[in-house]
Amino acid sequence: MKLAFHATFAAEFFKMLLKEIQVLFKKEVLLEWRQRYALNGMLLYVGSTIFVCYLSFNLRGAQLNPITWNALFWIIMLFAAVNAVAKSFMQEREGRYLYYYSLVSPQAVILSKIVYNSVLMALLAAAGYGVYALVLGNPVQDQWLFITNIFLGALSFASTLTMVSSIASKAGNNSTLMAILSFPVMVPLLLMLIKVSKNAIDGLDRGISYNEILTLLAINVIVISVSLLLFPFLWRS
Repeated sequence: MKLAFHATFAAEFFKMLLKEIQVLFKKEVLLEWRQRYALNGMLLYVGSTIFVCYLSFNLRGAQLNPITWNALFWIIMLFAAVNAVAKSFMQEREGRYLYYYSLVSPQAVILSKIVYNSVLMALLAAAGYGVYALVLGNPVQDQWLFITNIFLGALSFASTLTMVSSIASKAGNNSTLMAILSFPVMVPLLLMLIKVSKNAIDGLDRGISYNEILTLLAINVIVISVSLLLFPFLWRS
């Protein structure tokens, strides 16, 4: 009897949680659509950075080797992610948090932010890769692995930076604190993403990259799990 009750309660809880995440996700999309200058600014940042890289190497008459091409791409994506995700909690007002507190669960808030930022980063990464490959050439031999790695990177950046942004927002929206907290996690993520991308560029067997891909997935699971555990305490403060 107790087992059936707990199962019913868990099913209702997850149903309510999914509904709350859906509503909050729609809210994020509507706010972004009303403030399109933010999205346009991020796209302009990615496009202008790629164009500056093109001018720099074109004026020297040099051809980008695959290692430099790969490193430049992920550096651009990293700074684009910081600019895109940093505003997740920093643009929220304290009064709005109080309003959320009376309506939804903290798990729904953090998960909706992670989902929205993951979608946003995936779109930015896809657009950035298209422009980057068009302007600076495309040495990638295994396109499927490279694109999969891009979307894994988008999820990794979004989940990590969203949680760090929530912590920094409780410290007076300190951008320096966000950079310090995210650095220990972002560096190993970036190294693994660059390694998988290099394997895709060289056209190596995909089995060589499975360990790095599983590690990336494991890090994402850990970060999201920690976010679900810690964010309610930040929420109450």
